[in-house]
Amino acid sequence: VRVKPSRFFLFCKEDREAARECCYFCIICNRRSYVKIIHQDFLTDCSNKLKQEKPGHSDQMASHIKSLYRPVSCGLARLSSHNVVLTANRFTPPAFPTVANGLLSRRRNNGDGGRVGLATSCANLSPPLADKYKTQKEKEDDDNKKKSGKKKMVYQALGVGVLVGAVLGYQNSQANKNKQIANESNVKEYLLAEKPPEFKVARSITSDNDRSGLKVTLFQYQTCPFCCKARAFLDYFGVNYDVIEVNSVLRTQMKWSKYKKVPVVVIEYKDKILQINDSSVIVSALFSKLADPDSNLEQIMDCYPTIRFVEADGTEKADIQNRYFLMYNEAKVNRTKEDIVEERRWRRWADDTLVHTLSPNVYRTPTEALETFQWFDQAGNWPNLFSVWERYLVIYVGALAMWLIGKRLKKRHGIKDDARESLYDSCNHWMKGLKKKGTPYMGGANPNLADLAVFGVLSAIEGCEAFSDARKHTNIGSWFDRMKEAVGKRRGQLDL
Repeated sequence: VRVKPSRFFLFCKEDREAARECCYFCIICNRRSYVKIIHQDFLTDCSNKLKQEKPGHSDQMASHIKSLYRPVSCGLARLSSHNVVLTANRFTPPAFPTVANGLLSRRRNNGDGGRVGLATSCANLSPPLADKYKTQKEKEDDDNKKKSGKKKMVYQALGVGVLVGAVLGYQNSQANKNKQIANESNVKEYLLAEKPPEFKVARSITSDNDRSGLKVTLFQYQTCPFCCKARAFLDYFGVNYDVIEVNSVLRTQMKWSKYKKVPVVVIEYKDKILQINDSSVIVSALFSKLADPDSNLEQIMDCYPTIRFVEADGTEKADIQNRYFLMYNEAKVNRTKEDIVEERRWRRWADDTLVHTLSPNVYRTPTEALETFQWFDQAGNWPNLFSVWERYLVIYVGALAMWLIGKRLKKRHGIKDDARESLYDSCNHWMKGLKKKGTPYMGGANPNLADLAVFGVLSAIEGCEAFSDARKHTNIGSWFDRMKEAVGKRRGQLDL
């Protein structure tokens, strides 16, 4: 019942339990009671419930209040800091002046005959009461302010993290500028003058049937599609190797090399240290060596020269144009020319088309980008490899950076507005080629390098929502599961 238009209403209640049940505070009471402030939003529900439970009671209460709050000139109702005089010998407990003081303000309304009304506001209430009796809109506004404040703090923290990381990265790069151990370009670039520095080995992959005779160390990002492609090759053919996980932001583990990208394979071969860059060159060169165990790896690497050229805009580029070619030398090959050319074509498609559909899909939104990096953290075992601040720097800064980069890549590579459609089209294109061949794998009864390339690229997003959607909307899942089993069992050793 409203005494006068106001955002809050004053009642005294008869029974605590009844108050909890219906939010109604009876003012028609001769017992000791206390004052409670209740919001207008509750009023309608309370009145309706009161009418159902005690018919006629609400009219009696309205009549009582009407007679209770009369003009001050009548002397029957007086508000002050000390007392409140009520009619009919009704009184409030001694605690009322203390509670009312500061909550009620005397207000005259010239248009209402000088009546005394009840006026309160959230600003007059103590913080707990103010929070409890705010309107829904006020609560939503407060929540939005809190959220915006938290976002502002997060962005500030990210900005500070980026700045600190940039400063540290610059200092480290300057400190290590003269410590790079790669040879100059006028000699064999793949030969190192000395072994790279020692880093913590993330894990060692071993097989009892490794016949390569090579000591291999792979520098990688666990979920980089190109690194996954190189790793799928090494696993399938049973090559023993150590994994060095590189911090994708600071790149501390690659300071020693002039070539800063990953994957990089460092091989101890005879008395030489070889560095092989580019995932496709790693696969082609090592497969050529495995296909002909008597061949010389150094001579094979001579077949993959780096060609440097300057584009029209003055940008210097470096490329290995025959990266998809295999150097069989004198080895006997039981394959047709058409089969070799088709394998080469699909390997190039995986690098030029399939891989570019990944980033716009796994980094579509800031939330999805963050979830992707959190999965990277788990898949790469980062808690055991990096310090806490390095992990959070990679996760949050990396997620923000890749979300922005993903938008640019989407435009550059002509990805559809709905990036999922481009991913589905690529999966369907691969499965259509497989169906046309009529075999379990593109290599026939067993996977070839094209199967390993496509599998490696897709395995980079295996734990992401994008790949789950691809399995639901295409038939890629059956082939992917067969490949995962073949790579896990190292069946490539049988082919060799």
